[in-house]
Amino acid sequence: MNTMTKYSFFLLLILGLAACNKPGDSLETSEAQTALAGAGDTLNVDPNNTAISWTGYKPTGKHVGKIPVSSGFLTVANDTITGGSFTFDVVGLNIEDLAQGSEDYGKLYGHLQSPDFFDAANHPTASFEITEVIPYAATDKVMDKQEFNSANTPASDSSLAPANPSHWISGNLTLRGTTKNIKFPASVSIAGGVVSAKAGFNIDRTAWNLSYGNEASAVDKAKDQFIYNTVSLVLDINAK
Repeated sequence: MNTMTKYSFFLLLILGLAACNKPGDSLETSEAQTALAGAGDTLNVDPNNTAISWTGYKPTGKHVGKIPVSSGFLTVANDTITGGSFTFDVVGLNIEDLAQGSEDYGKLYGHLQSPDFFDAANHPTASFEITEVIPYAATDKVMDKQEFNSANTPASDSSLAPANPSHWISGNLTLRGTTKNIKFPASVSIAGGVVSAKAGFNIDRTAWNLSYGNEASAVDKAKDQFIYNTVSLVLDINAK
């Protein structure tokens, strides 16, 4: 695997989330929507107890890392989330399967920060603003996308989702100047002035115009010479 192919793979860590038009639909993105006004108590996100984990895939391997939440809040009234906003530190993202300080880490990190990917010099942060929170019904289920089969086929949405989702959360994700609305199942707990939310799902990185190293033709797929557009995200958010 040449150097460019190796490092372009990592654009799959795109901070992004997936959306569906209604509960039970296949996960998709949609256009930006009006954010919730928010009411009730304001709870600040605890960055030290909040994690956004990513996994990127290629037929010949996969890689993992995290991207930090630099600030954020949720508004809560009568044990219901009524709004919220988060800011993510694109410059602070890390790669957990490469040794920090190593040549490989430096090359990959620099490539991700470059105009090929996040263009961090012009867009050092990303944001997510809540537009809707609705209950997850007993009849709802997550539909899985069919992927090209390989030794490292991306994890399915149903396998990433929390075991007992309680809500669907929608919000506007802004990344590199592009805003899309996303919707995903989450397990939300609100008790004693503390909110805990867990979620796991896939996104298509190209929805935010992060198309460098886009999935190749069927010919290249047969040679396992491509990068999956799918990125897996696992969220563990705590606010108090």
